[in-house]
Amino acid sequence: MIKSNIHSTAFIDKDVKIGAGTFVGPGAVILGDTEIGEGCYIHNHATVGSSECRTVLGQRNVVFPGAVVGGIPQDLRYNGEKTELIVGDDNCFRECVTVNTGTKDFGGVTKIGNKNLFMAYCHIAHDCMLGDHIVIANSSNFAGHVTVEDHVKVGGVCNFNQFIKLGEYSYIAGESSVNKDIVPYTIARNGESYAVSTVTNKIGLERAGVKKEDIENIHRALRVILKSGETVEKCIEMVKESNEGKLSKYLAHLISFIEGSERGIAR
Repeated sequence: MIKSNIHSTAFIDKDVKIGAGTFVGPGAVILGDTEIGEGCYIHNHATVGSSECRTVLGQRNVVFPGAVVGGIPQDLRYNGEKTELIVGDDNCFRECVTVNTGTKDFGGVTKIGNKNLFMAYCHIAHDCMLGDHIVIANSSNFAGHVTVEDHVKVGGVCNFNQFIKLGEYSYIAGESSVNKDIVPYTIARNGESYAVSTVTNKIGLERAGVKKEDIENIHRALRVILKSGETVEKCIEMVKESNEGKLSKYLAHLISFIEGSERGIAR
């Protein structure tokens, strides 16, 4: 077994568990009830965990200098409860990224999946739920309770309101402010004030290996939803009718996402 390599100037709390092959750099701080999986790389002067909460990192995660992964919530209702941050495998937290644990009134957990990239100065607040293969560019901020599905890409300096959802394979252009749910498979950018979905994310879908036929079906459905001017309910009915009730997995997810939207969709 490959032993962990922990620098002599790192501070490691007594309850911390560190997996084999993990590197902890000079001046790094690992606090509280924290577990770090095998093969992780905690750079110099990074902080993982907090004295109050529980933080779990899976395997092969990388935390760059100045990042704080597992800090307590920035929420006035937080009163020292032992909430959690659960992180999967192969994530990269670049310089000065901050990720907070959950709050007790909403399940107490912030969760991040696998193979995600958080560029410098991003903030992921309490109770956010992020999937896999997500890229968030520099200085973007997620308020509490944001849900991000798989394969979402976010440009730099974007801001996201509480309780919104970003649908799978969506792309949010840089410097956008988002206050409603972003429909899957779309490109969203700032309108007069907040971001709206405008077109199909064809390039993103092609790069992900989605079949041409499926992309065209998605595009036709999104033209109805985004451009027809009909109510959301009427648009869903029109999409179902045009496909004679035989929905691909993508269209089924699209309709399920829209029907389940509580904040409304940005169109």
